[in-house]
Amino acid sequence: MSEFLMKPKIDFAFKEIMMNENARIGFLSTMLKLNPEDIKSSQILNTNLRKIHEDEKQGILDVRILLNNNTEIDIEIQLAALSVWADRSLFYISKMYTKQISSGQDYSVFKKCVNISILDFVLFPEEQEFYSCFHIREDTRHILYTDKMEFHLLELPKLPKELKKDKNNILLWAKFINAERKEDFEMLAEKDPYISTAYQQLQIISQDKQKRLEYETREKAIRDYNQLLFEAEQRGIQLGKQEGIQLGKQEGMELEAKRINKLNALLLQHKRYDDLERSANDRAFQHSLFSEYNI
Repeated sequence: MSEFLMKPKIDFAFKEIMMNENARIGFLSTMLKLNPEDIKSSQILNTNLRKIHEDEKQGILDVRILLNNNTEIDIEIQLAALSVWADRSLFYISKMYTKQISSGQDYSVFKKCVNISILDFVLFPEEQEFYSCFHIREDTRHILYTDKMEFHLLELPKLPKELKKDKNNILLWAKFINAERKEDFEMLAEKDPYISTAYQQLQIISQDKQKRLEYETREKAIRDYNQLLFEAEQRGIQLGKQEGIQLGKQEGMELEAKRINKLNALLLQHKRYDDLERSANDRAFQHSLFSEYNI
């Protein structure tokens, strides 16, 4: 039987990899284009499962890091397509920025805030590059307005199948995050010492029984949510056909998805994982949960 290895793009696994300081330094120095030796400290601030709205899906497990005591970094992984991701990342980096100041302090207290988004969907379909970096600049002369906000974006579906000779470390890390096979992990680990450390950390956490249980619970929650969305979309399509309403697909899908999303979020919040799985397959039980939560 092959050795079990977590998928780094499941946010729980990535968070656990980032707990290793060397792996963390390697990833951050690559994404921020820094010399690893210039990173004097990288402190994990928190690892939160957070949601904007009460009825919002499975939440996002983010990793926040304080770098060299002057830069706050928020790393997020999102597997399901979310067209408003740019707005969401702007919302959270803005909150991270404004929380730095208290009454009576002046603006010199502000640290640079960086968002690193790792997406398993295409956010910019008109662009071919898998990696993008955004700053706030003047439109025509491209003068940097401020360096206090910075956005890095990895779109994993755009990754090239083969590594090119002129590959960079951003591509290697993106490939590592997207990898699932042992031979791919080993190939990438040979090409970068920091990725080698990350792979070693992945092997360690993959053999930890408690962490594997947490990982599988998280993976299942994400998978169930995606399935619920798909089923809601199918019911919305059917509703539109039956009523002959041109917009029935969208309206039906949104109405059903909202109820299911709210139920899903509440079940996850209360750690009712078995009920979440059952509700995905038992319509009558799902309706009883709707009644229980008054949805």
